[in-house]
Amino acid sequence: MVSQGGSPSRLDATSDAERIQRLKAIGLMCVALMCFSTLDTTAKYLTASFPVIQIIFCRYFTHLMAAVGTTPPRELPTVWRSRRWVLQIMRGCFMLGATMFNFIAVQYLQLAETMSIFFATPLMVALLSGPLLNEWVGPRRLIAICVGFAGVLLVVRPGLGGLPWQAAYSVMAMLSYSAYAITTRMLAPTEKSTTAQFYSATVGTIAFLPLVIAVWQTPDSLFLAFLLLITGFIGFTGHQFMIMAHRIAPAAILSPFIYTQIFWMSLLGYLIFGDVPGIWTIAGASIVIASGLYLLWRERRIKTA
Repeated sequence: MVSQGGSPSRLDATSDAERIQRLKAIGLMCVALMCFSTLDTTAKYLTASFPVIQIIFCRYFTHLMAAVGTTPPRELPTVWRSRRWVLQIMRGCFMLGATMFNFIAVQYLQLAETMSIFFATPLMVALLSGPLLNEWVGPRRLIAICVGFAGVLLVVRPGLGGLPWQAAYSVMAMLSYSAYAITTRMLAPTEKSTTAQFYSATVGTIAFLPLVIAVWQTPDSLFLAFLLLITGFIGFTGHQFMIMAHRIAPAAILSPFIYTQIFWMSLLGYLIFGDVPGIWTIAGASIVIASGLYLLWRERRIKTA
C-alpha cells in the first residue's frame, strides 16, 4: 500500500518492522533450542567419564555463576527477594528433576528418542492447565492430547520390544518439565527473570553439593574439565536467548519452532554418537509434533475469536 505522495504508508512500515522483529525472535528461539540440544549432547558425552551427580552439580553451579555474573550490580543485593519464594523453590525443584531424569535417560537412549518423549510436554501442560490454572481444554484439544500421548507410546512401545525400561526416566523428565512450565506461568506476572534464574540455579547447586562430594572425580584432561564447566553456561545462554525471543514476539509465533529441536538432536546424535533414529521414533515423533501443532493452532484460533 502506497500513500498518495508515493511513499510507503505508516501501516506498511509498521507491519514490516513487526515482520523483522518476529524473524529476529524466531532466530533467537532456534539458537536457544540449539543450545539446549548441545547441552544434552554434552551431558550424554560426559556420562561415559563422570557420575551423573557430578555432571548435574557442575551444570547448576556454573549456571549460578553465570546468573550472578550477568545480574546488574545494583540488583545483586535483592536478586534473591521474592514474594512467592516457596513457589520459586518448587519451580527450581521441578527444573532439577527434569535435568536429573533427562541426564540419566541420555545414558541409555538416543538423543532423538529422549526428545521425542520430551515433545509431549506441551500436551501435558495443556492437560494440567485446567485443574492448576483454570485454563480448561475443549473436547477437540483433549482428543489431540490423547493422540499425542499415543505417539509417545509408539516411541516407547512398552512391553513390545521397544525402548529399554530406562525410557521411564525420560517420561519422568517430561513430567517434571511440565510442572516447571506450569509454575513458570504462575510466577511470570509478578517475578523478575533474574530472580527466577537465580532460584533455579541455586536450588540445584545446594541440593547436589552434599552428594557430589562423595562421588567427585577429578577430570584427567583439560577437554573434559572444559566440558564440565560449560554445561551451565550453555543452559544459561539458551534460557537467555529464549527470554529475549519472547520479549519481542508472542509465544504463539515461537511455540511451533520448539519442534525444530528434533533436527538438532538427530544431527548431533548422528555426528557424535553415530545414532540413527529408528522408524518407530520417527513415526511417534511425527504424531506428537502434529498433535502439538494442532493444539497451538487451536489455541490461536480461540484467542482470535
